[in-house]
Amino acid sequence: MTTNSNPLASARPTSAKDNVTTAAATIALGWLHTAKFLTTAPQLHFLPPLSVPEIAFVGRSNAGKSTCINTLTQQKQLAFASKKPGRTQHINLFSLGKQGVTDAVLADLPGYGYAAVPKQDKIRWQQVMANYLVTRENLKAIVLMCDPRHGLTELDEILLDIVRPRVEDGLKFLVVLTKADKLTRVEQTKALSIMQLQAGGGEVRLFSATKRQGIDEVATLLWQWAHPLGVEPA
Repeated sequence: MTTNSNPLASARPTSAKDNVTTAAATIALGWLHTAKFLTTAPQLHFLPPLSVPEIAFVGRSNAGKSTCINTLTQQKQLAFASKKPGRTQHINLFSLGKQGVTDAVLADLPGYGYAAVPKQDKIRWQQVMANYLVTRENLKAIVLMCDPRHGLTELDEILLDIVRPRVEDGLKFLVVLTKADKLTRVEQTKALSIMQLQAGGGEVRLFSATKRQGIDEVATLLWQWAHPLGVEPA
């Protein structure tokens, strides 16, 4: 009886599709790595009018939004994670683009739902966020952070109701199930299936900064949404 001594003999061959997927992720991550702080605004009227696509990151405090942004952009402190969740009440914009040419913007919206924040502040920020999500003209996509161990909260459901008309009109929508490493494989599959039913036609991806899960997929989606013609800027 002979054995095959070639350790590569049983390896799965790399397909053309795999190569394309890897190349797309490399382009997307390189693009996201160009993220730079643009401006911060306490109210909507302080935001600059922009014509480039804007992608907003939203989610409950402690859902892992800052970690997700920092992981995607490969920058440790681009998005600031406050030691007092819910206290940071500004919309932060980050420009994206090679050679100093901005071709898209990331918007980091304040986390919501944190219990220690006074009720009047919660109401005010819910109104600011609702107005932003409904009226921001160059908004092309929304990324909602959700801890799959807790599922959608009441405020998440309200947000989904607010953006549903725009999603039906073509606004891109993605639910990122953060901290997926806290779940077993079976629990991940279940959480993914449940959220796909709740996302109202949006995309859903599992994500773990610790295990490097879902990073390539999310990055590629964002790049494609910001570059619908599929042409990489020079």
